[in-house]
Amino acid sequence: MGRNARVRNKSVVVVTTTVSGSKEAKRMAARIVESRLGACVQAMPIRSVYRWKGRVESAGEVLLAIKTRSGLARRLTAFIRALHSYEVPEILVMPVKGGLPEYLEWIYGETD
Repeated sequence: MGRNARVRNKSVVVVTTTVSGSKEAKRMAARIVESRLGACVQAMPIRSVYRWKGRVESAGEVLLAIKTRSGLARRLTAFIRALHSYEVPEILVMPVKGGLPEYLEWIYGETD
């Protein structure tokens, strides 16, 4: 079986969440990778504007983009929820339609 056939049989997702700052981001990213629920976590500082409890709010946050197997999305969601400081955290799961075959294989090799 060729590399492309192996990759086609593997489904990858990107899970995103936002956290309150760099300290929480570093802690959560390390725990996710150490637990093998995510192969890689990218942390990006952002500014969010949102409605919360009837008011428009604005806050600096850190956006985490986590690459993992689609089969781990539920476990990863529960893991994030348990660690998260927010009452209702953003946790979104987005399918990956394609990518560099070697990178997709790497994600599978670093998660379980």
